Amino acid sequence: MLQQFEDFDANLAGEEGKTQETKTSWFKRLKKGITTPSSERKETPEGLWTKCPECNYICTVNDLREALFVCPKCNYHHRIGSNEYYEILFDDNQYEELFDNIISRDFLNFTDLKPYQQRLEETWSKSDLRDSMRVVTGQVNGNPIVIACMDFEFIGGSLGSVMGEKFSRAIDYCLEHKLPYMVISKSGGARMMESAFSLMQLAKTSGKLSQLSDAKLPYISLLTDPTFGGISASFGMLGDLNIAEPGALIGFAGPRVIKETIKKDLPPGFQRSEFILEHGFLDFIVNRKELKQKLATVLTLFKN
Repeated sequence: MLQQFEDFDANLAGEEGKTQETKTSWFKRLKKGITTPSSERKETPEGLWTKCPECNYICTVNDLREALFVCPKCNYHHRIGSNEYYEILFDDNQYEELFDNIISRDFLNFTDLKPYQQRLEETWSKSDLRDSMRVVTGQVNGNPIVIACMDFEFIGGSLGSVMGEKFSRAIDYCLEHKLPYMVISKSGGARMMESAFSLMQLAKTSGKLSQLSDAKLPYISLLTDPTFGGISASFGMLGDLNIAEPGALIGFAGPRVIKETIKKDLPPGFQRSEFILEHGFLDFIVNRKELKQKLATVLTLFKN
């Protein structure tokens, strides 16, 4: 009988030990925010959620897309590409792409960390982009227009000979069909791998815009985050209307470079679109959710 009681006590102690171990394990998981047993947990698919870099607000990618890639909490405008802008602007997402057969070449056999030609081929293999600018024509609330949009995904949206050529051909198309022209800028500046060929585009594009002005056809420049270097030093600031998205970083040299050069702290919001507007370099700032309607209104006013 005594042996039976000892065996019972031993079993009971063992069960209590297991129970205590389970409780401890559960408590540790609870502290870490894990409420589901590890064997039942499912991994979240990648790309389902996104976090705002400005306020850390977390939402689904679908919710962000429905908000036109504008943070629902702080109004931060996420960087988007030409496909997204065209989807926002054109009626029924219908448009025709122009000059998509022009691609970059390595005229100089340039090599930095890797050969320029290799860099181009790697970029082509990762996306359907042919270069850093796409030119299309379509209608915005019934108003025909030509829009050229840069893609930061393609070597930082850099200005090269192909961008300059597409820009110029787009103006020729506008002159032939009597259409207004809009450029959506998003770029780090000139493409250093093309050296002088890239810098020549500043004069080329600026000269072509004078033809558009002589024909009394409107040119609208939309500056988005970021717009720097050769873009802001040429056609980016030459619009009949220069407009920007909220919070866009716009300038020639970056704020860190300027601060290190002048050895002084920069004013709050330096080079943001609100700062640029306050100092007279922009006509107005437009929220992405209002962009299509504002553009349609502007086109109607120019037409009249």
